[in-house]
Formats: sequence, C-alpha cells, structure tokens
Amino acid sequence: MTALPPLRETVARHGLSASKALGQNFLFDGQLLARIAAVPGDLAGQEVLEVGPGPGGLTRALLAAGARVTAIERDRRCIPALEELAAAYPGALRVIEGDALAIDAPALFEGKPHIVSNLPYNVGTALLVGWLSGEAWLPWWQSLTLMFQREVADRIVAAVDTPAYGRLAVLAQWRARARIAMPVHRSAFTPPPKVMSAVVHLEPVETPADVRFDTLERLTAAAFGQRRKMLRQSLRGVPGALAALESLAIDPTRRAETVSVAEFVALARLTPSPR
Repeated sequence: MTALPPLRETVARHGLSASKALGQNFLFDGQLLARIAAVPGDLAGQEVLEVGPGPGGLTRALLAAGARVTAIERDRRCIPALEELAAAYPGALRVIEGDALAIDAPALFEGKPHIVSNLPYNVGTALLVGWLSGEAWLPWWQSLTLMFQREVADRIVAAVDTPAYGRLAVLAQWRARARIAMPVHRSAFTPPPKVMSAVVHLEPVETPADVRFDTLERLTAAAFGQRRKMLRQSLRGVPGALAALESLAIDPTRRAETVSVAEFVALARLTPSPR
C-alpha cells in the first residue's frame, strides 16, 4: 500500500460532509475503527462486505487488517475518496456505487464474507432483517458486525419480558447468537448524532428446517404490532395461530413480550405457511 493522508484531510479535500438525508455520521478515530474491525476476528485474506463506507474510515481499518473489501456506497460524492483508497491498496478494495437494499450482494462473493458496517441509521434495520431472512439457512455470510443506534442494538439483543424485547430480538436470536460488542459514544462521530450507538456482532446458528422465516415474521409482526393486547387478540388475524396457541398450551391471555424466542418458533412450526 501507499501512504495515506489523514482521513480528515481527505474529507476536507473532497469537500465532504455527512448527509442527514442518507443517515450519515463519519468516524475519524483510527483506534476506535481498528477495534470495530477486530470484532469479527482475524480478517487477513477474508472477504468483507461494507455497506455505507462514506469517506472510508472503517474501510481503512478493514484493509489494514488484511481484508479484501467490497464497499457499496450510495453517495456518489464519496466515490472519489474511496477510489483513492482502492488505488492505495491495489486489488484489495472493490467500490460499487449503488443502493445496498437493491443490489444482489451474495452474487458479489466467491465464498462467505463477513459483513462489517457502520450502517446508515435510516436503513440499518431493513438491511439486518434482509440478512436474517430467506428460507435457506445457514446464510451466505459468516458474521455480521454492525453499528446501530444504541436503542436498536438493545432491541436486537433484548431478553424476553424486558421493555426492548420485540420482533427484532426474536428474528435475530432465532437465527444468530447476538451480542453487543462495544458501545460507541455520540461524541466519536462527526457530526455527533443525538443518540448513543453500539456495535452488534451476530454469528449464524443452525435453525430447524421445518420452521419458515415468513411465518415467524408474520407472527411477530402481528403480536408486537399490538403488544399491549393479549395474544388471542393480536394473533386473531393470522390463520391457524390461535389453534397453535391451544396446541402448545400457551395461555392466550399472555402478551407478546412474555413469549420467548423458543415459544415463537414453536408457534411458527404449527402455524400454516402464508404460501
């Protein structure tokens, strides 16, 4: 690689500023970025997908760790800075301009990549659910190391019968081991967001083949969409769900936040598929 100027200098030279519309907040602290890049383990020679690299702060840390990075960036203002970074690391960085929600990411890789991203706040949850979805499992990725608003991170790892427990916790914890790897203070970002952040690490686990993702998603959407209601009310619109409750001897007067991941999975197993 060739020597790189400080990231702040690169940002200033290209006239870049974080776009509120795109949910951007830039990180400049090299030590913090290196810690994030270390969360998945040794990345030397590993394929990595990064979504929303912006000017390339985390990208630098991933490349320094020896990763082969594919970066998908929607903001064309950032592309020249990323192309400079690619030139400094010949053959190690591929930059793709586009919307990560619309790109067929699995087709970009020979093997199973790690996904490491400081996700744009406005699409982070949608991307995570997409990466957890699909009927075929194990997934096309090795691990997820993702920056979220702390509130969203807490929802991903929440335990049953706690205020943060909901649909996201069930979907994530059904298919992965999820933990908060590190908190990140709002002051680490430029500009500082109004909320704290955290890095979540997820590793996929085997799940039963007789439980469909779309069924579990329908059940959790209905149950937590009316979380103050009893299950017999909130699940009334899901065909077969009330019969499944009865078969499993789950009290229909309970509310969604008291239903464990294992209980939701058991319900999904007995609830007819929407297709």
